[in-house]
Amino acid sequence: MINIGLTGGIGSGKSTAARLFREKGAYIIDIDAIAHLVEKPGGMVWNRIVKHFGKKILNKDNIIDRETLGGIVFRDSRELEKLNSIVHPAVFDEWRRRLDDIGSKDEKAVVISDIPLLIEAGWHRSVDVVILVYTSPDVQAERIMKRNGYSYEEAGDRLSSQMPVDDKIPFADFVINNEGTPEETKAIINSVWEKLPDKGNNAKNQEMKR
Repeated sequence: MINIGLTGGIGSGKSTAARLFREKGAYIIDIDAIAHLVEKPGGMVWNRIVKHFGKKILNKDNIIDRETLGGIVFRDSRELEKLNSIVHPAVFDEWRRRLDDIGSKDEKAVVISDIPLLIEAGWHRSVDVVILVYTSPDVQAERIMKRNGYSYEEAGDRLSSQMPVDDKIPFADFVINNEGTPEETKAIINSVWEKLPDKGNNAKNQEMKR
């Protein structure tokens, strides 16, 4: 099994890249979906988040309102660190469980995990290959303002909460520039896909030698 981490800044197009890799035959693990799962009402993570941030972050169904919570943590780095310290361990454990489950069923699986904070959280050390989906900060801001209806200030808050995308390049085995046309992005992904098996094996061998 090849364990691949797919990352990039908000608005970079990771979901599009993941979809294209799925079409090539990869298994996809969506870390945001796992975060939603572990934050379900009544669970341990939900209780700890509500205890710290208060019931003002809940909607009528007692589900955590991510926009409200985001408005808090993306303006205060200490609050963001607190949230991550609550959520990340539970997400990591579920992620590893899913990887083990896929590997036990398909030893030749190519597993791509869409992890926005792959490098910030240090989880890049737990994968064989890192793929970075790249778009410039200006393009990121433009996309999330259009997609989410954020103001320029709100977009800036979210971008500043993540490591600058240019600083992530040295950690990447492959960089997918997603500023071109859909056809250009697809061509890059096709090229990366053809190189993955050998790259994954090499990465595994290098890790074993450390």
